Amino acid sequence: MTGSGNAVADNGGIAVSGIYNDHSSVLLPPEVLRAAAKVKAPRGMDDLPYLPGHFVGREAELQTLDSALRVSGQVHLQAVHGLGGVGKSALAAHWVATRARSQRLRPVRWITADSPAGVEQGLAALAIALQPALAKVLTTAALAEYALQWLAGHTGWLLVLDNVTDPADIAGLLARAPGGRFLITSRLATTWTTATTVIRLDVLDPAESLALLTRITTAAGPRDLDGAAELCADLGHLPLGVVQAAAYLARNPMLTPRDYLGLLREDPAGTYQRGGEGRTAAERTVARVWRVTLNRVSELQPYAVDLLRAMAWYGPDRIPAGLLDRIPAGTVETMPAPRDVAGAIGLLNAYSMIDVDPATRTLAMHRLVQGLARTPDPDDLHRDPMLVHVGRYRATHALHEVVLPLSWRDPALWPQWRSLIPHIDALARNTPAAEDLPDMAALLNQAGGYLHGQGLADRAVPHLERALAHRERHQGPDHPETSHVLNNLAAARLGIGDLAGAVALSERAVAATVRHWGEDHPLSIGAQVNLAAVHLEAGEVDRATAMIEQALADSLRLGGEGHYATIMTRSNLATAYLAAGHFDRALELQTRNAAICARVLGEDHPDTHAARLILTQAAQAAGDPARAVPLYERLRRSQEQALGEDHPHTLATRSNLASAHRASGNPGRAIEEYEQVVEDRVRALGEDHPHTLAARGQLADAHTEAGDTERAIPLCARVLEDRLRVLGEDHPDTLAARESLAGAHREAGDLDRAILLCGQVLDDRLRVLGPNHPDTLNSQSNLALVHMQRGDLDKAIPLFEEALAARLRVLGEDHPHLPATRLNLASAHLEAGDPGRAIPLLEQALATSVRTLGEDHPHTVNALHGLASAHRDAGNAAEAVPLCERIHASHSRTLGKDDAQTLKSASHLALAHLEAGDPERALPLLKATYRAQKHLLGPGHIDFLTTAHNLALAHHTAGRLGKAIRLYGTVLFMSVRILGEDDPLTMSARAHHAAATAERDARRTAR
Repeated sequence: MTGSGNAVADNGGIAVSGIYNDHSSVLLPPEVLRAAAKVKAPRGMDDLPYLPGHFVGREAELQTLDSALRVSGQVHLQAVHGLGGVGKSALAAHWVATRARSQRLRPVRWITADSPAGVEQGLAALAIALQPALAKVLTTAALAEYALQWLAGHTGWLLVLDNVTDPADIAGLLARAPGGRFLITSRLATTWTTATTVIRLDVLDPAESLALLTRITTAAGPRDLDGAAELCADLGHLPLGVVQAAAYLARNPMLTPRDYLGLLREDPAGTYQRGGEGRTAAERTVARVWRVTLNRVSELQPYAVDLLRAMAWYGPDRIPAGLLDRIPAGTVETMPAPRDVAGAIGLLNAYSMIDVDPATRTLAMHRLVQGLARTPDPDDLHRDPMLVHVGRYRATHALHEVVLPLSWRDPALWPQWRSLIPHIDALARNTPAAEDLPDMAALLNQAGGYLHGQGLADRAVPHLERALAHRERHQGPDHPETSHVLNNLAAARLGIGDLAGAVALSERAVAATVRHWGEDHPLSIGAQVNLAAVHLEAGEVDRATAMIEQALADSLRLGGEGHYATIMTRSNLATAYLAAGHFDRALELQTRNAAICARVLGEDHPDTHAARLILTQAAQAAGDPARAVPLYERLRRSQEQALGEDHPHTLATRSNLASAHRASGNPGRAIEEYEQVVEDRVRALGEDHPHTLAARGQLADAHTEAGDTERAIPLCARVLEDRLRVLGEDHPDTLAARESLAGAHREAGDLDRAILLCGQVLDDRLRVLGPNHPDTLNSQSNLALVHMQRGDLDKAIPLFEEALAARLRVLGEDHPHLPATRLNLASAHLEAGDPGRAIPLLEQALATSVRTLGEDHPHTVNALHGLASAHRDAGNAAEAVPLCERIHASHSRTLGKDDAQTLKSASHLALAHLEAGDPERALPLLKATYRAQKHLLGPGHIDFLTTAHNLALAHHTAGRLGKAIRLYGTVLFMSVRILGEDDPLTMSARAHHAAATAERDARRTAR
C-alpha cells in the first residue's frame, strides 16, 4: 500500500509495518514549499571552512584560476603525484576569499568531497542554508536532492569540492548541475582529462617558502631570522610544514629558525627514516614538525595533546566543538573545565595544528596531521601505541555520549545527526572492526537506524552488520542488545530488497528474545510482530497473519486493549488482513482500533492518523472506493494542519487518495493527484527515494489505465531505469516496474514486447521470490493474459491453469484472488469457443466472491457480469436474466438508482430480457433508462446511444417498426459522427436499420 514504510525496532520495541512510528510533527511555513528552482539564494550563505591567514606566492596559479572561472565549467586543482600538504585547499580558499566576489560568484559553498557520503552531506548543508526550515523535516537524501535541483535551476554559483579521492563520487553532481562553476582539489594526478583547466600544484618556490615563514614569524614585529632559508629547505618547502614551524617560532620569540632547525635535527633518525619506503616526503616532514611542536604544546598544556589525539579519529572538517567537552584529561579520566578545553583549542590553533571556525563552533584538522596522530610509533612519546589507543577510545566514548540520547526518528534532531554522521563514518573507517569497543557497537547501531530512516539502507547495512558482530562476540547471541541490532539489521536488509536475509535475521531475533525474556515478555511479542511483518513483505501472508493474531492475543492478555503495543499490533493485523484479502475483517478491526487510538493517543497523534489511513485503505479494499475518497480527504486536511504538507504521513495519504480516485473509475482526477504527489515527493524526499519512485510508478500505471500509452510507456521506462540504478536488478520493486512497462506495451498493442517483458519478470520472480510468492503467481497470470490477447490460447490456457492450481495450493479456496484467476481462465475458454468449460469456472468464482467479499463487492459484480455473458454466448439467455437483475440491484444499493453505472446495468438487464424473448419487460425498463441517461449523460454519450439502440431493437422485436427505424436512424447518425464508421455500434445500427426498413417495405408490398 502506498506510503507504507518498513519500520525498525527502536530500543527493542515493536516495529509496525506500514506505519511511521515517529512522534514528531513539523509544520513548514508556506514559503519553503516552493520548488527549488524558484528559491533565491539568501545573502551570507558562503561557507569557507577557514580563511588562510598567511598566503604567499602562487600568482601564476591564481591567474589561471581567474581565467578559467570567468566562464562556467569545471576547474580541477590537484597536487603532483598525489602529494599532500602543498596547499591545494589553501589556494582554493584564498582565491575564493579574495577573487570570487569580483567575478560575481554567489553563493560559494565548500564541500568535503572525499567520499559519496561527504558529497551528500555537503549538498544537504546547501539545502539547509537555502531553506533552514527543511532541516527538521527532510531526510539527508532528500535535502541533497533539493540542493541538486537548486543547482540545476540556477547559475552563477561556485562549489569547491575539496579532496576528491574518486571522480565517480562527484560525477553525478557534475552531470546534473552544469550551470555553475566547480573548483576541485585532489591528490589524483591522471584522471582529470575532461577538466577545463588542470593546475598541477607543487611545493613552494624557495622565495615563496621563505616569504611565508617570514610573514608568520614576524607578525608581532621584527626578529632574528638566522637560518630561515635553510629551515625552509630542510622542510622541503612544504607549505603545511613551513606554516607549522613558523607558528612554533611565533609562539616562542626567543628561538631563531636555526634554533628550530636544531630541534628538528635532534629528532631520532629512526623517526625520519621509519617507513621511508612507504611514506611520502610530506608525511616525513609533518612527522618531524609534529614532534617538535607537540613537545612544546605538552609542556604548556598536556591536555591539548590529548585532544589532538582524539580529534584525529574524526572527519577532518567541521568537527563540533561540543564533542571536545566530553574528552577527559590525563590518565585518571577527569573531565576538564570549560576554560581548559577553550585554552587547549586556542593553543592548538595558535600552533597551526587545527583550524577554528567560531561562527559554526567547528574545528578542522589537516588529514596528514590526523593520519600521523593515528599511527602508533614507540619511538615518539606523543604517539606511543597506548596513547594512540586511548585517543581512539576517548573519541569513541565522546561520540557515544552525544549520540546515545538522540532519537533518529525525531526530525527535530536530524540536523544534529547530520553534523555527527561524517565523524561516526570516519571513526568506523579508521578503526579495525576487531578492535571495536562496546561504545562503537552502540554508535554503529544508532547510526544504522538513522541512515535507514533517511532512505540510505545501503549505507546502514555495513554499520549494523559490524555492530551485530561485536554484540554476538562480546555479549552473546541471546543478549537483548544483540536482538535489538538483529531487528534493525533485518529492517535494513528489507530496505535493500534482501527478503531472505531479513527473514533469517528476524527469526534469530525472535529465538534470542524468547530465550532471554520468555514467551510472555512484551519484547518477545514485539519480536514476533517484527518477524511477521517481514514474512508479510516476503509474500507469506497466511503465516504472517497467524503470527500477528497470536501476538495480538498475547498483547491483550498482558497489557489490555488500550496499551500502545496492542494498538500497534492491531494495526499490523489489519494490514495483514488486507494482504490476505479479508477486507471486511480488516475494516471491522481497524474501525475499532482507530477509535481506540483517538481516545488513548489523541486525535492529532501521528499513530492515530496512521490508524485512520489503514482504516481508509480497508474501506477502499472492501469495495467502497467512493467512501474512501472523503475519508482520505479528511485525513489529508488533518495531517496538513498537524504535520505540514511535506510530512511523510501527509504524502502517503495524498498518494492513497489518488489511488482511491483511480479505483473509483476517475482516472483523470487520479492522474492530477499523482502528478502533484510526484512533484511533492521529489521536493521533499528526492528523485531517488523509494517513495518517489513508487509515486512515479503509480502515475505511469494510471496513464496506462486511462489508455494514454504515449505518456505511460516513457514514464514506465524511466521508473524501471531509476529502480535498476537505485535498487538493483533483483529488488521486488524493480521487478514490479518491469511488469508495469509490460502492461503499458500491452495496452498499446505491442504484444510481442509485452510478452518478452512479462516472461523476463516471471523468470526473475521464480528465481528471486520462488514459485509460491503472490507476485510470482501474478506474473503467470499477466503473461497468460498477453498470450490470450494475441490469440495464442494454446499458451494462455495452460498458464492460467497453472496459476489457478498454484493459488489454490498457496492461498486456499476462499482467497479473494481466486475469483479473478478463474475469471481469466474462463475468458480464455470463451475465446476458444468453449462456454461449457467456462461456465463452471465462473460459477465457482461467483460463489467464492459472494462468500468472501459479499454480494456488492466490485469483484462479485465482475463475476456476475462474466457468468451472464457466458450464458448469453452459450445461448442460455434466460439464465443471464437473474444474474443481470443481481447486478442492477447491487448497483442500485451501492451507487444509487440515478448513477451512470446503475443506469448502464439497467440497460444490460433490459437487453437480457429482450434476448430471453420478453420484449414487454424490456421496453419499460429501456424507456426509463433512455430518459434518465439522456438527461444525465447527454445524447452523444456512448451509454445513451447503446440504450437507444437496444430500445430500437425492443420496438423492432415487438413489431413497432416505425419507432424502431427512427431510433436506429438517430443512433446511426450520432454514432457515425462520434464513434466513426467502423465502430461496432455504428455497424450494428446500420445493419438493424436496413433490416427494419426492408421488413417495413416488405409489409407495405404485401399489402
